[in-house]
Amino acid sequence: MSRSEEAALTAAFRAEWPRLIAVALRITGDLQAAEDVAQETLFAAFDRWPLQGIPDRPGAWLMTVCRNRARNLVRDASRAQERLASLRPLLDGLTPPGGTAPDTNTAGIADDQLRLIAMCCHPLLATDGQVALTLRMVAGLTTQEIARGFNLPAATVAQRIVRAKRMLTQHRIAFVTDDPDIRARLASVLDVIYLIFNEGYLPAEGESLTRGDLAFEAGRLACLLTSLVPAEPDPWALRALLSFQLSRQAARTAPDGALLTLDAQDRSQWNQELIADGIRSLERARGGPRGPLLLQAELAACHATAPSFAATDWAAILALYDELLAIQDTPVVALNRAVAVAMTAGPAAALPALDELAGHPALASSHRVWAVRAELHRRAGHTAAALADYDRALDLVSNQAERHHLAQARRQAQEAPMPEMHAFRNSPPELVARFDDLAQLAGDVDRRQMFGYPVCVLRGNMFMGLHEDSMILRLADDDRDEFLSRYDSGLFEPMPGRPMKEYVIVPPALVAHDAVAEWVRRSRAYAEQLPTKKRK
Repeated sequence: MSRSEEAALTAAFRAEWPRLIAVALRITGDLQAAEDVAQETLFAAFDRWPLQGIPDRPGAWLMTVCRNRARNLVRDASRAQERLASLRPLLDGLTPPGGTAPDTNTAGIADDQLRLIAMCCHPLLATDGQVALTLRMVAGLTTQEIARGFNLPAATVAQRIVRAKRMLTQHRIAFVTDDPDIRARLASVLDVIYLIFNEGYLPAEGESLTRGDLAFEAGRLACLLTSLVPAEPDPWALRALLSFQLSRQAARTAPDGALLTLDAQDRSQWNQELIADGIRSLERARGGPRGPLLLQAELAACHATAPSFAATDWAAILALYDELLAIQDTPVVALNRAVAVAMTAGPAAALPALDELAGHPALASSHRVWAVRAELHRRAGHTAAALADYDRALDLVSNQAERHHLAQARRQAQEAPMPEMHAFRNSPPELVARFDDLAQLAGDVDRRQMFGYPVCVLRGNMFMGLHEDSMILRLADDDRDEFLSRYDSGLFEPMPGRPMKEYVIVPPALVAHDAVAEWVRRSRAYAEQLPTKKRK
């Protein structure tokens, strides 16, 4: 088999696997038999496709072979004679005259897929059994792939799958008669897919920072779920969240495998198609209640749509975490909120919350609270405290990529201590008053707060604002070059060494001069040319 044929077979089989399992399960009534039939279908394709060529409709070909093998299995099993009689109407006439392959996108197939997902997430099963069975039956991963994804022995994963199948058999959970309405188990299904994603996106253990195959498999399952229950908002929220997170996958590590934090990632490597899918899915999800999944998707959107790290709307992120904490008061949410507090009000404002979280029993074995606290102590200029917290984090971390990152951060803290960084200062009252006057000149624009400072926004794009004792303007390339050549100024750097290339600092003398009005006009004109950016 050529590489192209093998790739086509792999793609078709992965896409059709849950349908093959579902239709085989409907005919045989046995989960293990259905899995065997689906595997035999794969072997048949391996045998025939190199000789006969890739079918015009690979999915339909696989479905036809799978149905035939399932029917043959039922016919040939002597112990299934009574069952054969009851299934005769189903077994006869499945293939239309002339041997045309059946349509694989019928409502019945969709119902079968719902039943399969619901069965894998049956409340009788333990969570680890639900995860393993979902990956095997719905995602089509092999036992070895699942084991590698979770850094577990293959025997352990195999036992979990066997136990799950046995539990369903012992309690006589019938595929055909089990409730096909997935809504009753939707919360469990969403939890299982999210667990799969989390383990793939940032594994608890192992050498690699990510297990992309596992994370993207969770994304595929989320897409499958939205296609099966399109009227439910929570699956759309999960799909949006996973699309936004997966869009950064290629930029999360350096060529040597080292971890890259958000501020160090090359955003040109972010997958714009996934970001666009996340935006579309988020719009669908907003039709439902503002639950935890939707709020997490909104948070992910703030990061994924920010043009740069410095332009991230941390005030909006903090507001979203406040909303999330009100309905999901967990130490993990509180930890993430503390990061947002540090970004909006400075590290000193967030450290008291980190001190409290460090003693929370639920985070006792987690390295992340210590890693965050170490970074905030480092930013606050508390070198000794930062080093102690890095040591605690290194004692607890299991993922080797994270360990290398923390070790490097500790060395940097020890070798080059940061000067103390205070919370953002308020702008002088006279500068705020002058900014208000200039904002009136800008006309009909939105007035907002970002990092505690006033800014002017047009159709979602910020174009002028204050930062400490400076005023900043967003200018087009030609205007920016003219401005920098005419005045003793420079690009705005919200963080040392990280300029925002479109923004210039307005010299204090120019702020008070009437000539600044012309630059405000140009800044607003540039904002009018920018695409509308929806506020999260």
